Amino acid sequence: MKTLTEHGLTAAALERLANAPNARTREIMTSLIRHLHGFVRETALTPAEWKTGIDFLTAVGHLTDDRRQEFVLLSDTLGVSAMVDLVRHRHLRRGTASSLLGPFYRAGAPELARGASIAGTTRGEPIKIRGRVTDGNGRAIPGAMLDVWQAAPNGKYDIQEDDPTKMNLRGRFIADADGRYEFRSVKPRSYPVPDDGPVGALLRAQGRHPYRPAHIHFIVTAEGYEPLITALYIAGDAYIESDAVFGAKPSLTVGYRRNDAGNGDPAEPPEMIESDFALAPALPMPQARSRRTTRAAPKAREAKRSRRAPHRARKAVYKD
Repeated sequence: MKTLTEHGLTAAALERLANAPNARTREIMTSLIRHLHGFVRETALTPAEWKTGIDFLTAVGHLTDDRRQEFVLLSDTLGVSAMVDLVRHRHLRRGTASSLLGPFYRAGAPELARGASIAGTTRGEPIKIRGRVTDGNGRAIPGAMLDVWQAAPNGKYDIQEDDPTKMNLRGRFIADADGRYEFRSVKPRSYPVPDDGPVGALLRAQGRHPYRPAHIHFIVTAEGYEPLITALYIAGDAYIESDAVFGAKPSLTVGYRRNDAGNGDPAEPPEMIESDFALAPALPMPQARSRRTTRAAPKAREAKRSRRAPHRARKAVYKD
């Protein structure tokens, strides 16, 4: 048995992945171990700090249940969810930009008729939302399904209310033969993500606010196309440039316009949003790269890659 150095430990951990039966698992774990070990070396992490991290993740797990997903919230506020989304769709062409699923999606929303309201008895400023679902060349996709949900004007989703079994501000709509969809709702408002738990404490420790700009979520699906998880963000919102979860994008920002059909018709909302969604062809699932690129790095190469990190870390830690 030989004594392991900082760099030798990383190499030894990587070598133990050699017999992993799944190539993609081996690839992911190789990168994870390299980056985690590098993080510890770069920051000169202390045992007390590492325990703080473990305690934090334990608290995140304890708070997570069927009504609250603190781990998704953590991923979102660290920008990891947004990065996964960007990487997955880096090669898409001529499709609407994607956005985050978020921690408040619920399967099983009711299927509603075209033009119906998802707001129920929720009070707020009424709006109409309509548009088309097309492919990247502007051709209609008949029968596309739009799964829609949003927070109420009080900033809460139905699952956060006193009776979380009741669905509200959710619905599914089927595009017609021309790919058109239409439904009604109330204007969304900006709101804070849940910040009374460990993720909120982490945001405060970073000097960050917990607010998301006003938005409406969509999942748009059709056979043969990549599912589109996206959202429409309201232009002019105070938090559009500093979304706490990095989800807002310029191409997904929309403004209200006057609903001309509402002239003299009290049943018509005075304002509307008009937005089309373009779906991209289905993507293949990621495959592991060749064994040559994912095998454990030789010790010499790992040591060379990591040699400078401890010096940078010591300079950062002790300069104050």
